[in-house]
Amino acid sequence: MNGSPAVFFDRDGTLMEEVEYCSDPAMVRVYPGIPEALERLKAAGFRIILITNQAGIGRGYFTLEQYRAVEREFLRQVGPASIDASYFCPDAPGVPSLRRKPEPGMVLEAAAEYGIDLEASWFVGDKAIDIECGRRAGTRTILVLTGYGKDQDCRPDFRAGTAAKAVSLILRHSPLNRTRDST
Repeated sequence: MNGSPAVFFDRDGTLMEEVEYCSDPAMVRVYPGIPEALERLKAAGFRIILITNQAGIGRGYFTLEQYRAVEREFLRQVGPASIDASYFCPDAPGVPSLRRKPEPGMVLEAAAEYGIDLEASWFVGDKAIDIECGRRAGTRTILVLTGYGKDQDCRPDFRAGTAAKAVSLILRHSPLNRTRDST
């Protein structure tokens, strides 16, 4: 293994309830079981990185400061120590961007900055663009059926009802877990 494994998570609709263009911290609702699930991943040796498109900034629906306020509330609810890094792309659709999902730019940035082994990593999200981003970056992928997940036509490696269930699936398929079990 070259580097550490990570789980890249989409945020809206995956770890917290989908709120179209969420700009109000009062609207942040982390799904049940997420803080505990993230703790389990950290304990197993995974880095946890958020990868989120935030086109509302580029479209002028909300400001960078409003995005940061939502992010602070999200981190408060999940526990700030559970997230290693957060990457966001403010570009609106149609704006040429190597960072906007499904492009893998944010994942590749994180991999370079944190020494992440992409082959040992996962991307979890509720949209086809999340799955495609993970695929392009070289990770395994899980589509969750929260948020927009039930309506997505894509081919993830796995499907899970929730991100918490996706974490259980990751831990079952993790080489880290098998190494610990065999000792």
